[in-house]
Amino acid sequence: MTLRASTWGVSERQFWLHGRLPERLVEYDPDLDGWNVYGHPETVRVASDSDSFSSDVDRILPEHMRMRSEGLLGKEDPPAHTRLRNFVRNAFTPKVVADLEPRIAELTNELLDTVADQDRLELVADLAHPLPVTVIAELLGLPESDRGLVMHWGEEMLRVTATSLVDKSEEQARAMEATRVLVDDLTAYLGEHVAERRRRPREDLLTRLVEAEVDGERLTTEQIRNLSRALLIAGHLTTTMLLGNTVLCLDAHPRHLARARADGSALPPIIEESLRLLSPSVALRRVTTRDVEIGGVTVPANRLVKAWIAVANRDPRVFPDPEAFDPARDPNPHLAFSRGAHFCLGAPLARLEGRVALGVLLARFPNLRIDPERPPEFIPNPGVIGLRKLPLLLTPS
Repeated sequence: MTLRASTWGVSERQFWLHGRLPERLVEYDPDLDGWNVYGHPETVRVASDSDSFSSDVDRILPEHMRMRSEGLLGKEDPPAHTRLRNFVRNAFTPKVVADLEPRIAELTNELLDTVADQDRLELVADLAHPLPVTVIAELLGLPESDRGLVMHWGEEMLRVTATSLVDKSEEQARAMEATRVLVDDLTAYLGEHVAERRRRPREDLLTRLVEAEVDGERLTTEQIRNLSRALLIAGHLTTTMLLGNTVLCLDAHPRHLARARADGSALPPIIEESLRLLSPSVALRRVTTRDVEIGGVTVPANRLVKAWIAVANRDPRVFPDPEAFDPARDPNPHLAFSRGAHFCLGAPLARLEGRVALGVLLARFPNLRIDPERPPEFIPNPGVIGLRKLPLLLTPS
């Protein structure tokens, strides 16, 4: 792929975007005080083997670094994770997602109407951020007047950087406290809406979570707050990054851009290849439950493992010519939405939003292209790959 990482100011910590790949599949990292895993099959194992690699990372963190996590799918292991996921699956069905397609198209057109008479747009601010925020907020049943607040929380979440067991600086302590305050504020906000749904049910996802039953049990208020928080933040940030990253890939490859404009059925594989090359989520973290051998290296029990999804998606053992943008890859077993029990529940919605929004965007603006005078700006958080700003021109060159 033609990605001018250095020119566009992509973080040096995202080394794979600068053409550098690790020599070892698994290696100890003293700065992390844990092990990095870079290979594709090795990352699949870390993501899939919950018996050996626990999602409960808090178990090895000092008390002051832990977050309240009851009901957070990302921090639970089976069988508790399976039970929680069944609650969400019962409320967030494929039909619920599929039925959103007309609304996604309507919202996309409404947002693009505001820039239709201009010669440029800023993709993130004008479309990629407000669209998925509105979709997930409407799905949950949050008031329209709070959309700006939800967008603010999402933007602030992206400022959070990975914590280290080694770094005990005041700067990290302040960052952790700021994150805790942010999470507490959002959780309290959602708690008010959960309490209101218990009093007055509605036709929305929050009500379905309140009323959902699995084997005669219902979710606690804290579980619903944490689940809805994860859906709200991950549910819109992933799509925001997916949209910007796919436009970036298409602009760099005019042949595929022309094909996408001419044939909407070309968009799904284009989106999948964009997810592989520019994975919104860079890595996942797990903790070993026992001594584990992986990639020829033995990792002791109760130690941190960081599996690099973005690097695994460039593993030449799985992806021939991994730097090439090739939507015709078949198969394309990228890990952008993880794997195993923790495969992203919101993946179908993100894919739907991407396909519909990009289809409308390309149809309405056939001359759309990146502004050469205003380069893209990437989100500074090295834990994600996404755009903070993507200025686009709408007039012929």
